[in-house]
Amino acid sequence: MIRRLAAAQIGATFNQYAGSAVLCGRLADYLERRSDAELLLVGEAAGYRGARVSGIPFTSERQLTGTGPAEASATIVHRVLEELALEEHVLLWNVVPTHPHRPGEPESNRPPRAAEIEASRPFLEALAAGRQVVPVGRVAEAALGTAGIRHPSHAGARAFRDGLAARV
Repeated sequence: MIRRLAAAQIGATFNQYAGSAVLCGRLADYLERRSDAELLLVGEAAGYRGARVSGIPFTSERQLTGTGPAEASATIVHRVLEELALEEHVLLWNVVPTHPHRPGEPESNRPPRAAEIEASRPFLEALAAGRQVVPVGRVAEAALGTAGIRHPSHAGARAFRDGLAARV
């Protein structure tokens, strides 16, 4: 799966895994460590301060190495998972695993396009098999066609925590 992802051209998104042995290795290790996770939390897409840099959904480089950019949603997600003792039971992913950004602005985020969501579906389906899938935010809800929980950004931390706690 990692090789397929690294080779994928998903619309006009930036594929942070293409040509990056470090990010591919991190993702492979993460997926292996979470191979038995019962719950799959699915966000929108890789963010420019999150998975674009770290290679792991909802995770910033600072969380992994202590240096580099921090990302607010990633900080909230991991804090809540720790509070609820779910860290080892949850696999984090995105509807679009690569980074959608505005043209010429790599340090920006934009919503993924419908074609990018469809191109990414095989990766999501592979990880969703045998797991309870919980969309995080409206884009993930729409893409998965099921009710989810509030995204933690823009003052949504409490609602994210409460929504996740109600699901487990």
